[in-house]
Amino acid sequence: MVLILFKMINIEIEDNEGKRHPLEVPVDIGLNMMEVLKAYEYDIQATCGGMGLCATCHVEVLSGWDKLPERNDNELDTLDTLPDAGTFSRLACQIRPDEKMEGLVLKLKALQEA
Repeated sequence: MVLILFKMINIEIEDNEGKRHPLEVPVDIGLNMMEVLKAYEYDIQATCGGMGLCATCHVEVLSGWDKLPERNDNELDTLDTLPDAGTFSRLACQIRPDEKMEGLVLKLKALQEA
């Protein structure tokens, strides 16, 4: 028998009603945050398949902004097309969870637009 252990971090997701849901997120299996949210059955469309082109995985960082890597030009260009994108907007598909993101809090924005 082979036992595989994954390093996990704890984050929170805030839904449309302002309720926060704790999630355990694996950090060493190559998933991006959009894929994690889909695996937890959040209603993320991910129309472009995670290429950062459609913004259907738009999230707002409520806590832990300093724990994330900077946005790249492609992500910034896509966010510029959204009327409700703000200073702390990110595309979940462009965030790869790592150990530094322990305690991150994200609000699902794409659900509010649907």
